This record gives sequence, structure tokens and C-alpha cells, in this order.
Amino acid sequence: MNQKPKLILALDVDSHKKALRWVNLLYPEVKIFKVGLELYTACGPKIIKEIRKIGAEVFLDLKFNDIPNTMANAAREALKHKVAMFTVHALSGPAALKEIARACRGSNTKALAVTVLTSICPHFLKDLGISRELPQEVLYLARMAKRCGLDGVVCSVQEAKMIRKQMGKNFIILSPGIRPEGITKGDQKRIATPDEANKAGVNFIVVGRPILEAKNPVQAVEQITQG
Repeated sequence: MNQKPKLILALDVDSHKKALRWVNLLYPEVKIFKVGLELYTACGPKIIKEIRKIGAEVFLDLKFNDIPNTMANAAREALKHKVAMFTVHALSGPAALKEIARACRGSNTKALAVTVLTSICPHFLKDLGISRELPQEVLYLARMAKRCGLDGVVCSVQEAKMIRKQMGKNFIILSPGIRPEGITKGDQKRIATPDEANKAGVNFIVVGRPILEAKNPVQAVEQITQG
């Protein structure tokens, strides 16, 4: 039986005050919080320190995508803040991914490669001239990430079962686009329920608006983690 995926709350807010209010409200029921582009741009690295001071872990989701040297230097900065995980784009290429893996060697921080965003539709890949179907493209990028030494990938639940089978039990799979039954998609295209993520072998699920916009956020967390 699969171990249930761990819940990460996406702190998609624009201030220290709002972010820390959510952490104080939901920790330790939620032990990992995502700092993404909006919050990091608004607050800088200080917010990571403040979240960790409360006792929670941080998933730094900035999706590095640049030349290898720049990405490696950014990874070293992330390591200084002792984040639990951070993301890079798989399409930055093998040279960059290998530099990321080298920078993280010996640390407790996990580097995850973003495959294809859950907001992307299959026809968009064809518009880009990518001949592989979307699931095969995700698997191709996951294999490249593992070969380059990364710890896992970010992908939708729809591709997770295939990746788990191909990559083995020790490869981390983190899935955004999680929506409990009855919750609207928002701007996500490839979504799934927490139960579907569990059955697919996902290690971590990222949930934002279904909790942040809930009338009772604590109850929403309980429904996701215990349902």
C-alpha cells in the first residue's frame, strides 16, 4: 500500500504577514509550505528563514531556467537557506541539470525538475514542434533528470503512475494541480484528486486555492490529508 502523499500548502500570497498567518494557522498539520514566484518576489529570502523559524520546511518553487553556471550558483544560494526542495526546469538541459546535481551533492536539499506544467495542454507541444505525445514528453524529461542526478520531478498525477513504474520507488514525484472533489479547475488543465495522487504513487501534493479560499481552511486540510 502506498504511503499517502505529504501535503504542501502553496503560499500564493503577496506579503510576510499573510504568509506567516497561514503557516501559524496550519502548522504542524501542514509541515511543508511552498514559496513560489509571487511570495519570493514580494518578500525575498527572508520569508524562508521566518517559515523555518516556526518549525516548518520550505519548498522553494522558482523553477530555475538559465545557463548552467547561473543555475548552479542559484542552487548554492538555495542551499544556504536549507530549503527542503527546490525546482528547476528540465528543459534547461542536461548540462545545467548536472551542475545542479553537483551543487546539491552532500546536502539534505532535494532538487526537482519541472517536466511539463499542469497548465499546458497537449496541443501546445505540437505547436512547439515537439513530436512526442505529452505523457511521453514528461517521461523523456523525467529520465533525463534522473540520468543527470536529480532527486525527482514535478509532473501531473496523470503522468505519475508511469514515472513511478519507470523510475522506481526512490525517485521523488511531486504533483501540483490537486483539486478535491467538487473544486473548480482554475487555470489548471491536468488536475487530479488527492486520492488519485495516492494511487499513482505521488510523494508530495501541492494545494493552494482549495485551502486558501476555503471557508474553513483547517477542515479543508483535514479533508485532504485524512480523506
